[in-house]
Amino acid sequence: MKRLIVAAGGGGDAVAAAMLHAALYAADDEPALILTYSWDRLIVDPVPGPRAPADFTGLRQLTPHVWAVPGTATPKPPHAATLPRLAAELPHAFALVDPYAGATGITRQLDELTAHFTPHTIDLLDVGGDILAHGDEPTLRSPLADALTLAACIRADAAADIRLLVAGPGLDGELSADTLRPRLGPLTATLTPEHVRAITPILNWHPSEATALLAATALGARGLCEVRDAGLPVPLTAEGPTVHRVDLATAFSGNRLARAIAATTTLDEAEEHCRTVCGTSEIDYERTKAQRLSRQQPAVAAPRDLLAQINGFEQAARTRGATHATVRRLTEALGLTGEALQHLARLNATRASPLPATVWKLQDE
Repeated sequence: MKRLIVAAGGGGDAVAAAMLHAALYAADDEPALILTYSWDRLIVDPVPGPRAPADFTGLRQLTPHVWAVPGTATPKPPHAATLPRLAAELPHAFALVDPYAGATGITRQLDELTAHFTPHTIDLLDVGGDILAHGDEPTLRSPLADALTLAACIRADAAADIRLLVAGPGLDGELSADTLRPRLGPLTATLTPEHVRAITPILNWHPSEATALLAATALGARGLCEVRDAGLPVPLTAEGPTVHRVDLATAFSGNRLARAIAATTTLDEAEEHCRTVCGTSEIDYERTKAQRLSRQQPAVAAPRDLLAQINGFEQAARTRGATHATVRRLTEALGLTGEALQHLARLNATRASPLPATVWKLQDE
């Protein structure tokens, strides 16, 4: 494997890694090895937190502490995961980030992979830019996964060779592009419709919001998109499809959480540092939300009623200045189940929009 790409956050960064490979390394005509979490959030996986190797059957051992996820792997109930399907539909190889031994464990995984494969390049990729958070930003929602991979990379044997890349500044709805701009380094690439083509079928079903918006802006989408259950407004601009390089050591020195968890040996320990530095943990948020959802009766709507509900949502969103919404946002705003997300994505695909099916363009009145 010539290329090792570490997806900094959840499964969406793994999808974006395929786009990045198309932009930077297409001439190689050789698949990459993508090291990624299996962490799909509650819209897919009812169990809070990331998945460990023990949560799957059918994994293939690459090194003593790294497991490949083939397309034939399956999550053990009650867990759910998009990663096996991703592996089945993309030409790249996928390996599982296991954060349960803390940042120290992820560093060990990186060291084993680089020693085994001796890749020509190693990229650490984050979509949105929350990997550059300082830890005290009030809009920060999910810093732990990115901070763990950043801390692991800075301590890896190959740290000097790891290139940190931030794609789609601000598209994850956490830190704004204005906040991130002074923290970004030089422009490395601007994604185009040709690069999106590599993952278009994936974005018709994968629930990642930031990566879907990265693709949408590369396809020309402009406006204001509501994301997540809270309806956070994310501007879609010409800056959306850009990819910037950032000095790894500078990013680490600015990230208080990454510094705090660099020597952790368990996920629980890292999570406790996250509560101290950032005031909360994203897994705590998932635990609270999972308990709330378990007490709620999911909404069930007849097709005609569903269309009326969508129309009502669109009218209200337009009054808030929105031009788009992610299908995840629409699903949660209507109180629907995760299965409804796929139904809405299929419905959106029939609307002849050039955008990914998981990005809903609001209809004009």
